[in-house]
Amino acid sequence: MGNSLLLIFTRNPELGKCKTRLAAKVGDTAALDIYKFLLQHTVSFTKNLAVEKWVFYSEDIWENDIWDNYTYTKKVQQGPNLGMRMLNAFEQGFKAGFEKIIIIGSDMYQLSQTDMEEAFSRLDDHDIVLGPAEDGGYYLLGMTTLKKEVFQDKTWGTDTVLSNTLQDLRSESVFMLPEKNDVDHYEDIKDIEAFQPFLKHMKE
Repeated sequence: MGNSLLLIFTRNPELGKCKTRLAAKVGDTAALDIYKFLLQHTVSFTKNLAVEKWVFYSEDIWENDIWDNYTYTKKVQQGPNLGMRMLNAFEQGFKAGFEKIIIIGSDMYQLSQTDMEEAFSRLDDHDIVLGPAEDGGYYLLGMTTLKKEVFQDKTWGTDTVLSNTLQDLRSESVFMLPEKNDVDHYEDIKDIEAFQPFLKHMKE
């Protein structure tokens, strides 16, 4: 899959700066630990994918962190909002000659390497692959040519993002992956076994 590129959007894991909606319920320290756990999980299901991988940091590049410098090319997100940041990342990828590009965030506990391989293979016979999130957004977006309108005129972080995106793509062939949930709120993780060590302080 030498013509394929995975874009991973991530935040620098700093106390009080990540998972703020989750932190409101579990506290800053637990939220940071949970985010680090999710980052580690994202590394685990992407590091062996046979595609190029670019990690885009929200603030600045950390040279020595969980994103291995040999496996991941490190960049910084550019743009005033999420749409422009994603558009800039896709533009860089297409300019570099990649034919299949997929973007994900780094807070998906439910994603696996097999899911990612399927998403890339669906781009062999579809223009677009989309992973719908339970909150009305999407957890994964892939394309074979740049569709700028997907990144424009959206109210990011709201439940209209997916439906508006599908409107933009109605003339394209779109493959929809299974719906999954990203981790934004306490309710997203409170019943998942893997997160219990981070929530012990909530139960006491």
